[in-house]
Amino acid sequence: MKQVIALFGEAEKGAFKTPHVLHKLPQLVDLLGNPPSESEGLFFAVQAILYNRELIYFRVEEEGFSHADYFNGLKYLENRDAPKKVHALCLPGVGDPEILAVTRRVCNIHRSCLITHQKDLYDYLTSH
Repeated sequence: MKQVIALFGEAEKGAFKTPHVLHKLPQLVDLLGNPPSESEGLFFAVQAILYNRELIYFRVEEEGFSHADYFNGLKYLENRDAPKKVHALCLPGVGDPEILAVTRRVCNIHRSCLITHQKDLYDYLTSH
């Protein structure tokens, strides 16, 4: 069984508020297109697939700022009846305490870890 990573990020195309389950790089390109400038979501997506992880990608309008997109995806992942265990969540560009509070609940439900950047951790720590 492959480990599952849930990732939130910007993309050129693909539906918002929809979990995109991906296994191979061609799927990633076909469904989500090219990465917008300054976006890190698709970079992490490529890394996850190259490391043979199953990916649940949630497209957000703007990384770190589109609260509604994040909360919608996190609500989906909070559902205890979901068929997949999520081993890790990746939210590049997110240092917002409100989004990370909900992320923590999801991590506790799935007993998963959070993948983040040093700069996002710094944003979180200095936002209090």
